Amino acid sequence: PSADDLADEMEDVDFEDEEAEEPDAEAWESEDDEGVEDGMEAQDDSEVTFSLHSASVFCVSLDPKTNSLAVTGGEDDKAFVWRVSDGELLFECSGHKDSVTCAGFSHDSVFVATGDMSGFIKVWRVDAKEEVWSFEVGDLEWMEWHPQAHVLLAGTADGNTWMWKIPSGDCKTFQGPACPATCGKILPDGKRAVVGYEDGTMRIWDLKQGTSLHVLKGQDGHQDPLTCVASNQDGSLIMTGSVDCHAKLVNSATGKVVCVFKMESVAPKAPIGEGEEAESNSVESLGFCNV
Repeated sequence: PSADDLADEMEDVDFEDEEAEEPDAEAWESEDDEGVEDGMEAQDDSEVTFSLHSASVFCVSLDPKTNSLAVTGGEDDKAFVWRVSDGELLFECSGHKDSVTCAGFSHDSVFVATGDMSGFIKVWRVDAKEEVWSFEVGDLEWMEWHPQAHVLLAGTADGNTWMWKIPSGDCKTFQGPACPATCGKILPDGKRAVVGYEDGTMRIWDLKQGTSLHVLKGQDGHQDPLTCVASNQDGSLIMTGSVDCHAKLVNSATGKVVCVFKMESVAPKAPIGEGEEAESNSVESLGFCNV
């Protein structure tokens, strides 16, 4: 049929009636419309809502001691500490000039740390609601408190991992390869940390000596940037995840790879057309069961 014939056919179709008969019409609603009908409010089943952020929330963490406080950081360059029971604001962690992407409480909930993308890190004393320490590093990739001490660890885009005593600010750096330190975790013994890098390597650091105990690279490492690391409860095993879609189980004492979990693609890959991107996948998070 010619274009004109098609146009005539289209004119004969009454779209309004069609929509009424179409059982799947609902499936075409955009996500924003979901649950909203005739000006009714979307249903919200939450018990408490905290709504002081004016843009996307990027990180959230509960205080480990009582689980009664939360800290959230967002795209609005703000971080807040608030009560979980009623959403009441305790205090704002003010002074950030970029999106707050990292936030967390110390192991005993005495301090809370907030870090923004540009590398400005601040620590507040929770009971006094006052800032006790701040420091500026390069672009921040991740941040984590020590499991037993007032010590803060952070990884930056220049490949360095920083460690500070809080609130004195005594500092140590662990120099990795010249690429971002994309993820990190202090092992349960509190003496070692595992750090993953954008070049696919992983290093286990001795926190006291500042030396690298094991380096996994080449065939033992990943072929693409690491995205996440975790350890089991006694720290004997480390698991790493990467953009290369593999997860590796590593013996933390020997630095040897015990096992590799690969995501096998079942379907044969279709040839990539011009201008199309290859469909990519990656391991985004992982964890161990505690028993």
